[in-house]
Amino acid sequence: MLGKLSKHYDYLVVGAGLYGCMAANRIKAAGKTCLIIEKRDKIGGNLLCDDIEGINVHVFGAHIFHTSNKDVWDFVNSIVEFNRYTNCPVANYHGELFNLPFNMNTFYQMWGVITPEEAQKKIEEQRSDFKKILEAEGRTEPANLEEQAMLLVGRDIYEKLIKGYTEKQWGRPCNQLPAFIIRRLPVRLIFDNNYFNDKYQGIPIGGYNRLIDGLVEGVEVMTSTDYFSDREYWNSVADRIVFTGAIDQFFDYKFGYLQYRSVRFETEILDTPNYQGNAVVNYTASEVPFTRVIEHKHFEAFGNEIYENPKTVISREYSAEWQPGMDPYYPINDKRNSDILARYSELAATVPNVIFGGRLAEYRYYDMAPIVEKVLGMKF
Repeated sequence: MLGKLSKHYDYLVVGAGLYGCMAANRIKAAGKTCLIIEKRDKIGGNLLCDDIEGINVHVFGAHIFHTSNKDVWDFVNSIVEFNRYTNCPVANYHGELFNLPFNMNTFYQMWGVITPEEAQKKIEEQRSDFKKILEAEGRTEPANLEEQAMLLVGRDIYEKLIKGYTEKQWGRPCNQLPAFIIRRLPVRLIFDNNYFNDKYQGIPIGGYNRLIDGLVEGVEVMTSTDYFSDREYWNSVADRIVFTGAIDQFFDYKFGYLQYRSVRFETEILDTPNYQGNAVVNYTASEVPFTRVIEHKHFEAFGNEIYENPKTVISREYSAEWQPGMDPYYPINDKRNSDILARYSELAATVPNVIFGGRLAEYRYYDMAPIVEKVLGMKF
């Protein structure tokens, strides 16, 4: 780095994603001094938005804030006002459209049933068919994701709406994936396309950059600064460290790499005000190489507002096998990675004056609201 810092801090925060920015906000609120260093050239982590054609584009994939915790909702709205966006994704299977999550609209589209009683009967028929297969094999519990899905919703929904999408997302056949991944598959016998059950949901008006900028207002931030380029020096600039990077990298991969699924995006500007009529459309057929298409303007423009901008921006999302050097997205919660994580976590507990937090440091998939809730409850 060029030169040395002229002051000492109470806290050094490594990483300017949501966890790091929340921690810096709470550190400042506690009257302590703080410096954030971020290896990317922009802050915000995977919440980063780019302004393209006047549209806030979610660079690293769709992010919808949702929570039932009023304190969390009030806190983020004290930073920036959130809009009323409601997440209602649609599934496209070979041109057939189905509402998600699975609800009465889905069942009508799938089978033509119009009452909850008819839908329940159809689901039970399909579940019963699979239960008979398990009984014939002398089993009561599903052995993998494929069996779990058919036990929950039957073959039709599994084949059209789960199988292809899931295999693309995880890069493995459903019969080689653990059952717990979809053990809580939502099934609703009501006409409700709202994906989340939470009381509050929305998008920051003006995009997530406004939330991040508000969180770190008054905090010193250094971008394009890699902690690992001179960690001995960075360890010396503060009394304590909040580390939000990869826990295996912190310990020089001594127990091996933790594995992830990664994602890549193809983003395109289109000369139409409305490409697909919805923010999120999942493509569930295995023959379609991408998992979903995000049309970003629908996160913040509603009704006739959509047509005020004659252009739109879409992102096709492709799931990929992670390799070192790629952006890590989703932890792979199998036995190998769980065992490695346990060893790193045990070691982390012995490191004085370092707080490990966030999805990479904890090797855990987090929605945004639980991160906000967790950091709000911390003492700095």
